[in-house]
Amino acid sequence: MSNIKSYFIRGTQWIYRIAALPLLGSISKLRIGSGAGEHQIQVPKGLHWASVDASEVRCEWMIPPDATTDAVLLYLHGGGGVLGLYNSSRKMIGHIALACDLRVLIPDYRLAPEYPFPAGMNDCVVAYRWLLSEGFKPQQIVIAGDSIGGYLTICTLLVLRDNGQPLPAAAVCISPNTDLTCNGKTMQTNALRDALLSPKFARTMASLYVGNHDMSDPHISPLLADLHGLPPILIQAGADEILLDDSRRFSDNALAAGVELTLEIWPHMWHDWHSCVPDLAEANQAIGRIAEFVNKYI
Repeated sequence: MSNIKSYFIRGTQWIYRIAALPLLGSISKLRIGSGAGEHQIQVPKGLHWASVDASEVRCEWMIPPDATTDAVLLYLHGGGGVLGLYNSSRKMIGHIALACDLRVLIPDYRLAPEYPFPAGMNDCVVAYRWLLSEGFKPQQIVIAGDSIGGYLTICTLLVLRDNGQPLPAAAVCISPNTDLTCNGKTMQTNALRDALLSPKFARTMASLYVGNHDMSDPHISPLLADLHGLPPILIQAGADEILLDDSRRFSDNALAAGVELTLEIWPHMWHDWHSCVPDLAEANQAIGRIAEFVNKYI
């Protein structure tokens, strides 16, 4: 991160981080501040957008003009399991779709606190099964997600494996949280370095998502799960983000279980820096790496 523009973008992320803290006491205000109520769907130019009902889970298609018809990216959006699918997410997902040149299905999964665990996770699993019912082969599907969407990616893989269902070709996790107890060391050491996510915000979202459920459930705490048999996984995390230790510890566990896993730690980057595409060079570069990884497997 070497130019003035990058430092300006980092500063705008700090503004979002600070502005979110007073809204934590009102989920409705937090959602509005994050983009709820947007009246017009906005996606990057060149993409076809459409709404679809996937076995009663509302989803959205984003389709590049030359995308293949037999492969698909199932993308699970971020937002702590509490915030919805807004244009800010659509922008990033759209750029990923264009980079991968793949159609993308985005579940608008149920949100906490109205629908805590396992509602959102179950919706993601249903969306994957719907793709199978539509004729997509498992080896032509990649699941990806950012922030809690990265977490839901892992959880979806675990549910599918535990139920004996075919797994996708690969998975991508951007800045995932894998420890909803928020006890990773970088939750403290990077507390004043992460430009977007604060420990208080992360802990509040995790608490709302979990509800009254037992944190020892491996589908809530992937760090406690048996990870054998999962497909190849790419994890991208920022060196400055509070969830860095979540990625490190999960990667260690996955590698020990024999999973083919690639962990990329991006210097000077904060939580979910990909959302600053196309203005941030590192966001463009990271998405380019995702496209390389995805196209390697499907």
